[in-house]
Amino acid sequence: MADAVTISSIRALARPKALAIACIAVLVACGWAYLALALAGMNGTTLLQALCQPAFGSSSFGATQALLLFVMWCAMALAMMLPTAVPMILTYAELAETAAAKGEPAASPLMLTGGYIAVWLVTAIGFAALQLVLARLSLLDPAMRSASPLFSGAAFVAAGLYQFSALKHACVTQCQHPFRFFFANWTAEPRGVFWLGLRQGGYCLGCCWAMMALMFAVGVMNVIWMAALGAIMTVEKLNMTTRFSRALGVVFIAVGAAFIAGSVIAHWPTRAG
Repeated sequence: MADAVTISSIRALARPKALAIACIAVLVACGWAYLALALAGMNGTTLLQALCQPAFGSSSFGATQALLLFVMWCAMALAMMLPTAVPMILTYAELAETAAAKGEPAASPLMLTGGYIAVWLVTAIGFAALQLVLARLSLLDPAMRSASPLFSGAAFVAAGLYQFSALKHACVTQCQHPFRFFFANWTAEPRGVFWLGLRQGGYCLGCCWAMMALMFAVGVMNVIWMAALGAIMTVEKLNMTTRFSRALGVVFIAVGAAFIAGSVIAHWPTRAG
């Protein structure tokens, strides 16, 4: 029985594509499970309120809350960003599987995935720190939503303008064509494949950081927006051109302009009588 289990495990490890799919599924599930538990732990809210307007303490954060913020952003990175990397990871897994079938060496896709995740876990530190700063500046309310329509509008406009930048286009192009990247940089060394994962994570960060930052405008723990933005970023990477990215830029700028216009109109002085 033990020998049969061992043989089955070896066969599973010899199938890079199946291993990659299982790894992605487990990590994404862990991310969403943590977020679900965080929402379930909130008191005094209905399910709909918990999904759309979650609370996370006050604007004064201690060391424990700062650590929880980091863990929360790590979970968000796994839940939102790892699915967008599925085409890239499966492309490598297929190449590794082909190499293994020919008797050629190939590193496990787990090394690639580990490098990619490492980039976003480090980025989670930056987002958690930024949230602390925004909370202390009173730009976020205790429910982790934007406390100012002007701030929300500025965030959307900035994200929209970034969609037209040369850096955005360079990064999204790399994300959209992983085969070319792996073909040009192929290595069978595990350390080298981990480095490829870091590079792909860097391209993904350059492609998606502005949309990820929109969570500050719509509510950091807003699960509906998390799912929506995650889906948008995945579709963007599945496109073969930058037209979708530019279209998103127009939409974001329009949404930001609407936020700003609404705030200006709401505070516009009216004449008595």
